[in-house]
Amino acid sequence: MYISYIIFGVFALISYAISASLKSKFKKYSKIPIPHGMTGKDVAEKMLHDNGIYDVRVVATGGMLTDHYNPATKTVNLSEGVYASNSVAAAAVAAHECGHAVQHATAYAPLTMRSKLVPVVNFASHWMQWVLFAGIVFVSTFPQLLLGGIILFATTTLFSFITLPVEINASSRALVWLNGAGITDYQTHDAAKDALKTAAYTYVVAALGSLAQLVYYILIFLGNSRRN
Repeated sequence: MYISYIIFGVFALISYAISASLKSKFKKYSKIPIPHGMTGKDVAEKMLHDNGIYDVRVVATGGMLTDHYNPATKTVNLSEGVYASNSVAAAAVAAHECGHAVQHATAYAPLTMRSKLVPVVNFASHWMQWVLFAGIVFVSTFPQLLLGGIILFATTTLFSFITLPVEINASSRALVWLNGAGITDYQTHDAAKDALKTAAYTYVVAALGSLAQLVYYILIFLGNSRRN
């Protein structure tokens, strides 16, 4: 039991450190301009058009690091710090989100799989904490409840791991295009790569943390089964 708490604590600390590093690097690379004076919006539109995509709009959204691609509305949503900014950070983020649009247009298999899981994961996320809590409380009398919670949690863990190749591939597409299109040069390309690499680490830690928590619940269930 104590080992599980230690593992959770370690993952929490690593997650916090990576999140702080990402914000620090975003702030740092937001001060480094890219050639040609292009904004995040300009970069996004050019990458979309260079990939033959003309039915996706680039729009501004509020908040910081709230950038995302919405396949339902076919919009690349760029945060305020990216949309109008002429910086390495803005270019990297904009290109990454457009990488998802390219995945969507080319029916990239992991993205398609993740999209199909969204309704299931939304349902699981809504109920799993309540089911797990009740399952742990009544584990001795009604262990099937905990098993149901484990199954719900397992879907969110699976979703986290499917997200990894989706995010890594989007960053790879972004970096190749940024270099090939001349958006970044020898002075700025490594900064863009570093920013995207740090962002990818957040997904890795989240996936591993989810797996560790899933194993914890499974051990509780198996421990109770052995006692009975």
